[in-house]
Amino acid sequence: MTRKKVKLAYITDDSARKATYKKRTKGLMKKLSELSTLCDINVCSIMYSPYESQLEVWPSPMGVQQVFSKLETIPEMEKSKNMLNPESFLSQKTIKAAEQLKKHCKESWEKEMTQVMLNTICSKWVVHGLNFEALSEINLLLGKKRTDIDKRIDTLSKTPLNPQGVSSSSSSSLVALPLMKTVTPKL
Repeated sequence: MTRKKVKLAYITDDSARKATYKKRTKGLMKKLSELSTLCDINVCSIMYSPYESQLEVWPSPMGVQQVFSKLETIPEMEKSKNMLNPESFLSQKTIKAAEQLKKHCKESWEKEMTQVMLNTICSKWVVHGLNFEALSEINLLLGKKRTDIDKRIDTLSKTPLNPQGVSSSSSSSLVALPLMKTVTPKL
């Protein structure tokens, strides 16, 4: 049975807040223990509670001292190697978002040009008002589509005709089937 979604808001009832704090603390300590065991890393936790006068320390005060002493021995360059200041973090996010926008614009343009080509082929309308650059881009897209089709034809021609062990007599009957559906007009 699944739990209902917890609403993340301040718990106004004091007794409920205290009970939730104790439950969550117990769960957090368990997760820290699992992380330490599974990943073989040094983990510590220091929590201050308004409900208790003492700090809650995990695994023990000596264990916390060992973790802090190891942290102090790490050179400053190692500590700050993976850290980002807000400006560099935002610039990385901006660059990533710009790349995604560029990719989506290209995909959208290709879909739009494909639609233009299909409408032109189906004689729904004729291409008018496109400049030389747009026409050359359509030409490039046509070339790309043609190479994709050629690659697909090559891969399909290299695959065996009866891949699932269908007998040759039944496979020849499959080939003889008409490719176009005939439509009879209603009278």
